[in-house]
Amino acid sequence: MNIRSCVLALGLLFATGLAAQDKQVLESSDNTELNTQAYIQLLRQDVQAKREAIIREGMQLDEKQGAAFWPIYKDYAAEQKKLGDQKLAIIQEYAKNFLTMTDADAQKLADQVMALDDQRLALRRKYFDLMKKVLPTVLVVRFFQLDQQIQLLLDLQVSAHLPIIEEAAPAQP
Repeated sequence: MNIRSCVLALGLLFATGLAAQDKQVLESSDNTELNTQAYIQLLRQDVQAKREAIIREGMQLDEKQGAAFWPIYKDYAAEQKKLGDQKLAIIQEYAKNFLTMTDADAQKLADQVMALDDQRLALRRKYFDLMKKVLPTVLVVRFFQLDQQIQLLLDLQVSAHLPIIEEAAPAQP
């Protein structure tokens, strides 16, 4: 299967498989938090179950390349999961407070998200260098293309279910 077919299959997988798990965000902050948590957990389980299969199909590694790649990938995936856990904690905090966000809360949220983005990029750089030691650079770039596409789809699914931030009501005199 070529890369385009793999990406198309990936898109269809997310469009059909995750549509069945779609949850509507309710109005109250508590219900929003619970719905968001449940949705993200289902989404993460689904993606994690299919991510490796998608990468395996898209990478098209021979036996020697696979023997070198998969142990590194497992370590990368474990570190990615930790970052995913951090992102989930940020989202849970956001879901609790999105209706009453102050400037200070919004700044803290922005700082956390940007720090997480920096950590994600640092992780990608680290594993890019590690994978280049055992695979041709073209294959390493292919992996990161697939990984990025999966992550973008996951981020889009999560973002689509997050309510828009609201400014806190002014204090009553």
